[in-house]
Amino acid sequence: MDAFTTLTAVAVPLDQANIDTDQIIPARYLGKLRPEQVDGYFHDFRLDANGRPREGVTLNNPAYKEAKIMVANYNFACGSSRENAVTVMVDNGFRAFIAPSFGDIFFNNCFQNGCLPIRLPADRVARIRVILHELPGAEIAIDLPSQTVIGPDGQKDSFEIDPFRKDMLLKGADEVKITLGYETDIAAFEARQRQEMPWL
Repeated sequence: MDAFTTLTAVAVPLDQANIDTDQIIPARYLGKLRPEQVDGYFHDFRLDANGRPREGVTLNNPAYKEAKIMVANYNFACGSSRENAVTVMVDNGFRAFIAPSFGDIFFNNCFQNGCLPIRLPADRVARIRVILHELPGAEIAIDLPSQTVIGPDGQKDSFEIDPFRKDMLLKGADEVKITLGYETDIAAFEARQRQEMPWL
């Protein structure tokens, strides 16, 4: 997993509230191998029944093609539990998400996959989306060490993040990798336990 420190990239606005995980990756893609899930990315949201791009969907606008940051609305990625909702976006280039609120499971899964979900006040997020619509292809700069976001208008906003999760992202590690860093201590504990509690 790549470490996350800073990111300056094109950001795409997504205005709809309550975008759920089935919109991010429809259930019919979940049984496929991960490389084959890439095409499932917002498939039915972006395309009509004939596979043609829907008009007015920002994800279809070529100006946002290189986007690595998504600026969404309330309760982004709610709905059923599926880690694929994160991985399909990672595999389509995204590393960060900004919204007033997120589905809890999606929010947690982001950290396990090297992504940064950022909560900002709803009015500020709405303003950023307006600017991104007005200036397609505009960039946002994220600095994780200082916990700041510089919007396309140059305004700097601070965000909160759990210190443990921040450390995970900065190291490019998930919880398993961090746990394995204590392998020597774990082995010593287990050896001591076998001596002191042989009945276990």
